[in-house]
Amino acid sequence: MACIRLIRTRNIGPMTYSLLIKRYGSEHKALRAIPELARRGGRKLEPASLKLAEAEMAANEAANATFLYHGVEDYPERLDQFDDAPEIISVKGNQHLLARPAIAMVGARNASLNALRHVEKLAGDLGKEGYVITSSLARGIAAATHRGALATGTIAVIASGIDTCYPQENSEFQQMIVETGLLVAEMPPGTQPTARHFSVRNRIIANLALVVVEVEAAARSGSLITAREAAERGGEVRAIPGSPLVPRSSGCNILIRDGATLAQNSEDIIECLARPIRAGVPALAE
Repeated sequence: MACIRLIRTRNIGPMTYSLLIKRYGSEHKALRAIPELARRGGRKLEPASLKLAEAEMAANEAANATFLYHGVEDYPERLDQFDDAPEIISVKGNQHLLARPAIAMVGARNASLNALRHVEKLAGDLGKEGYVITSSLARGIAAATHRGALATGTIAVIASGIDTCYPQENSEFQQMIVETGLLVAEMPPGTQPTARHFSVRNRIIANLALVVVEVEAAARSGSLITAREAAERGGEVRAIPGSPLVPRSSGCNILIRDGATLAQNSEDIIECLARPIRAGVPALAE
């Protein structure tokens, strides 16, 4: 409960949370120290209330979701290695998918028909190789990614609360992912996504994956944030090239110019991984 109260305190994010724990040794001690720290800083800062934490736990339980806490055994190993790892994530579905090697696929919401077909096939091919395919459940490339990997296992990291669907048109599809894949959220239940939440979500996608594949994106596409996050954190980035005459291919071409590796098929994506998984696809349910 103290963990929820501390991370939901205004102006305390994962990095500040981590610093507070290192300094005070526990969530309880950090909570008690907040008023004095705020006084020294000359601003008002109050810990989130016990009532708020209890309400969040009840809402998460009502959504049939599970909290995973940073530092606890079930927490994803890939996320655990980063300083800004979420202190709490809510998951719903087949939790064991978090232990499988992941490949993220991202791109434009307003994607071309050819790109949608290509990414769906790519996701299916990579899933058959034993990888769990990760994306954001957004329109366009992300939705096609999940469709292609639905049979083999897919993880959707969403910018809303675990009990909220965005965009609303994906509500039935989101439920299908819960049944055969996994839904992951960092925001509290009931949260409607804002612009700030999308970049926060993107870092989780980048951190979970061994490689991020950019499929189709304009030069200023928000999906490029995920690829660049992965690159800055030492991850692999693959980009599928497009015609220089097509604006929505320019983002991928820019990534390749700046150092991302060109990819055309699943073999190109897998070759960057030191130990590809080729022994078959694990069962979706334990």
